[in-house]
Amino acid sequence: MLNRPPCRPIYHHMGAVLADATLQAGLSYEKIIRPRIHYILERFPHASTTGSVIQIMQDEGTSKFLQWTHNEKISRFENVVSFISNARIENTDELLMSLREETFCSGLQKIHGIGPKTIDYMACLVGMDCVAVDRHVQNFAELAGLENNGYAYLRDVFNFAADLLDISRRDFDSLIWHYQAAQYKKQLELEFDK
Repeated sequence: MLNRPPCRPIYHHMGAVLADATLQAGLSYEKIIRPRIHYILERFPHASTTGSVIQIMQDEGTSKFLQWTHNEKISRFENVVSFISNARIENTDELLMSLREETFCSGLQKIHGIGPKTIDYMACLVGMDCVAVDRHVQNFAELAGLENNGYAYLRDVFNFAADLLDISRRDFDSLIWHYQAAQYKKQLELEFDK
Protein backbone atom coordinates (compact mmCIF):
# COMPACT_ATOMS: atom_id res chain seq x y z
CA MET A 1 0.00 0.00 0.00
CA LEU A 2 1.24 3.47 -0.93
CA ASN A 3 2.26 5.56 2.07
CA ARG A 4 0.80 8.95 1.15
CA PRO A 5 1.49 12.07 3.15
CA PRO A 6 -1.55 13.79 4.63
CA CYS A 7 -3.38 16.42 2.67
CA ARG A 8 -3.42 19.95 3.99
CA PRO A 9 -5.93 20.24 6.80
CA ILE A 10 -9.27 21.93 6.29
CA TYR A 11 -9.91 24.35 9.12
CA HIS A 12 -13.28 25.53 10.36
CA HIS A 13 -11.46 28.09 12.47
CA MET A 14 -10.89 31.59 11.08
CA GLY A 15 -7.98 32.28 13.41
CA ALA A 16 -6.07 29.22 12.21
CA VAL A 17 -6.82 29.86 8.53
CA LEU A 18 -5.81 33.51 8.57
CA ALA A 19 -2.71 32.93 10.70
CA ASP A 20 -1.55 30.00 8.55
CA ALA A 21 -2.13 31.88 5.29
CA THR A 22 -0.45 35.10 6.38
CA LEU A 23 2.55 33.61 8.22
CA GLN A 24 3.59 30.72 5.97
CA ALA A 25 5.38 32.54 3.14
CA GLY A 26 9.13 32.00 3.19
CA LEU A 27 9.25 30.09 6.47
CA SER A 28 9.72 26.47 7.53
CA TYR A 29 6.21 25.13 7.90
CA GLU A 30 7.10 22.23 10.18
CA LYS A 31 9.38 24.16 12.52
CA ILE A 32 7.78 27.59 12.62
CA ILE A 33 4.20 27.65 11.34
CA ARG A 34 2.67 24.32 12.42
CA PRO A 35 3.50 24.86 16.14
CA ARG A 36 1.88 28.30 16.03
CA ILE A 37 -1.27 26.97 14.37
CA HIS A 38 -1.51 24.19 16.98
CA TYR A 39 -1.09 26.85 19.69
CA ILE A 40 -3.90 28.94 18.21
CA LEU A 41 -6.23 25.94 17.92
CA GLU A 42 -5.52 24.84 21.51
CA ARG A 43 -5.31 28.24 23.23
CA PHE A 44 -8.05 30.00 21.24
CA PRO A 45 -10.63 27.38 20.18
CA HIS A 46 -13.25 30.13 20.25
CA ALA A 47 -11.44 32.09 17.48
CA SER A 48 -13.55 30.36 14.85
CA THR A 49 -15.16 33.57 13.62
CA THR A 50 -13.76 36.85 12.38
CA GLY A 51 -15.44 38.72 15.22
CA SER A 52 -13.83 36.50 17.83
CA VAL A 53 -10.40 36.93 16.20
CA ILE A 54 -10.83 40.71 16.33
CA GLN A 55 -11.86 40.51 20.00
CA ILE A 56 -8.75 38.45 20.84
CA MET A 57 -6.55 40.92 18.95
CA GLN A 58 -8.04 43.76 21.03
CA ASP A 59 -7.91 41.92 24.36
CA GLU A 60 -4.60 40.06 24.12
CA GLY A 61 -2.80 41.58 21.16
CA THR A 62 -2.02 40.21 17.73
CA SER A 63 1.55 39.34 18.69
CA LYS A 64 0.38 37.06 21.50
CA PHE A 65 -2.27 35.44 19.29
CA LEU A 66 0.26 34.68 16.53
CA GLN A 67 3.22 34.08 18.86
CA TRP A 68 5.06 36.46 16.55
CA THR A 69 6.98 39.70 17.06
CA HIS A 70 7.98 40.84 13.56
CA ASN A 71 5.84 43.83 12.56
CA GLU A 72 5.52 42.98 8.86
CA LYS A 73 3.63 39.72 9.35
CA ILE A 74 1.62 41.13 12.26
CA SER A 75 0.55 44.06 10.09
CA ARG A 76 -0.29 41.73 7.19
CA PHE A 77 -2.43 39.56 9.48
CA GLU A 78 -4.25 42.61 10.88
CA ASN A 79 -4.86 43.97 7.37
CA VAL A 80 -6.26 40.63 6.18
CA VAL A 81 -8.54 40.35 9.22
CA SER A 82 -9.73 43.93 8.67
CA PHE A 83 -10.38 43.31 4.96
CA ILE A 84 -12.33 40.14 5.70
CA SER A 85 -14.30 41.85 8.46
CA ASN A 86 -15.16 44.76 6.14
CA ALA A 87 -16.36 42.20 3.56
CA ARG A 88 -18.71 40.89 6.29
CA ILE A 89 -17.18 37.41 6.21
CA GLU A 90 -17.59 35.78 9.59
CA ASN A 91 -16.69 32.09 9.14
CA THR A 92 -14.74 29.71 6.92
CA ASP A 93 -17.81 28.70 4.88
CA GLU A 94 -18.36 32.33 3.93
CA LEU A 95 -14.64 32.73 3.23
CA LEU A 96 -14.72 29.70 0.91
CA MET A 97 -17.58 31.24 -1.08
CA SER A 98 -15.82 34.63 -1.26
CA LEU A 99 -12.55 33.09 -2.46
CA ARG A 100 -14.47 31.96 -5.57
CA GLU A 101 -15.20 35.61 -6.44
CA GLU A 102 -12.67 37.48 -8.58
CA THR A 103 -13.52 40.87 -7.05
CA PHE A 104 -12.89 39.62 -3.52
CA CYS A 105 -9.58 37.99 -4.48
CA SER A 106 -8.43 41.10 -6.34
CA GLY A 107 -9.19 43.24 -3.31
CA LEU A 108 -7.40 40.86 -0.97
CA GLN A 109 -4.33 40.95 -3.21
CA LYS A 110 -4.07 44.71 -2.75
CA ILE A 111 -2.79 43.99 0.77
CA HIS A 112 1.01 44.10 0.82
CA GLY A 113 2.39 40.54 0.82
CA ILE A 114 -0.81 38.85 -0.40
CA GLY A 115 -0.55 37.36 -3.88
CA PRO A 116 -2.20 34.60 -5.87
CA LYS A 117 -0.29 31.87 -4.01
CA THR A 118 -1.58 33.10 -0.64
CA ILE A 119 -5.12 33.26 -2.06
CA ASP A 120 -4.90 29.68 -3.36
CA TYR A 121 -3.28 28.48 -0.15
CA MET A 122 -6.04 30.08 1.92
CA ALA A 123 -8.58 28.44 -0.40
CA CYS A 124 -6.96 25.05 0.25
CA LEU A 125 -7.20 25.65 4.00
CA VAL A 126 -10.96 26.20 3.80
CA GLY A 127 -11.53 23.17 1.57
CA MET A 128 -11.33 24.41 -2.02
CA ASP A 129 -9.77 21.80 -4.29
CA CYS A 130 -6.83 23.64 -5.84
CA VAL A 131 -3.05 23.80 -6.05
CA ALA A 132 -1.11 26.66 -4.47
CA VAL A 133 2.01 27.16 -6.56
CA ASP A 134 4.88 27.61 -4.11
CA ARG A 135 8.61 27.07 -4.53
CA HIS A 136 8.16 23.30 -4.16
CA VAL A 137 5.66 23.14 -7.02
CA GLN A 138 7.86 25.47 -9.10
CA ASN A 139 10.93 23.27 -8.50
CA PHE A 140 8.92 20.14 -9.35
CA ALA A 141 7.75 21.80 -12.56
CA GLU A 142 11.37 22.57 -13.45
CA LEU A 143 12.34 18.94 -12.82
CA ALA A 144 9.49 17.86 -15.10
CA GLY A 145 10.78 20.16 -17.84
CA LEU A 146 7.92 22.64 -17.69
CA GLU A 147 8.62 26.23 -18.56
CA ASN A 148 7.62 28.67 -15.88
CA ASN A 149 5.18 30.82 -17.82
CA GLY A 150 3.79 32.45 -14.72
CA TYR A 151 1.77 31.56 -11.69
CA ALA A 152 -1.59 31.02 -13.41
CA TYR A 153 -0.03 28.80 -16.07
CA LEU A 154 1.66 26.51 -13.52
CA ARG A 155 -1.47 26.39 -11.35
CA ASP A 156 -3.57 25.38 -14.37
CA VAL A 157 -1.06 22.73 -15.46
CA PHE A 158 -0.93 21.14 -12.01
CA ASN A 159 -4.70 21.35 -11.55
CA PHE A 160 -5.14 19.64 -14.93
CA ALA A 161 -2.53 16.99 -14.07
CA ALA A 162 -4.36 16.17 -10.83
CA ASP A 163 -7.62 15.90 -12.75
CA LEU A 164 -6.00 13.54 -15.28
CA LEU A 165 -4.60 11.42 -12.46
CA ASP A 166 -8.05 11.38 -10.86
CA ILE A 167 -6.80 12.60 -7.48
CA SER A 168 -7.86 15.72 -5.66
CA ARG A 169 -5.87 18.81 -6.46
CA ARG A 170 -5.25 19.35 -2.74
CA ASP A 171 -3.82 15.82 -2.43
CA PHE A 172 -1.66 16.33 -5.52
CA ASP A 173 -0.36 19.61 -4.09
CA SER A 174 0.41 17.88 -0.79
CA LEU A 175 2.20 14.98 -2.52
CA ILE A 176 4.41 17.38 -4.48
CA TRP A 177 5.07 19.53 -1.42
CA HIS A 178 6.12 16.55 0.72
CA TYR A 179 8.23 15.03 -2.06
CA GLN A 180 10.08 18.28 -2.72
CA ALA A 181 10.51 19.02 0.99
CA ALA A 182 12.08 15.57 1.45
CA GLN A 183 14.45 16.21 -1.47
CA TYR A 184 15.46 19.56 -0.01
CA LYS A 185 16.06 17.94 3.40
CA LYS A 186 18.29 15.28 1.76
CA GLN A 187 20.29 18.00 0.01
CA LEU A 188 20.82 19.83 3.29
CA GLU A 189 21.96 16.62 4.98
CA LEU A 190 24.46 16.00 2.17
CA GLU A 191 25.78 19.56 2.52
CA PHE A 192 26.35 19.07 6.25
CA ASP A 193 28.05 15.69 5.68
CA LYS A 194 30.76 17.28 3.51
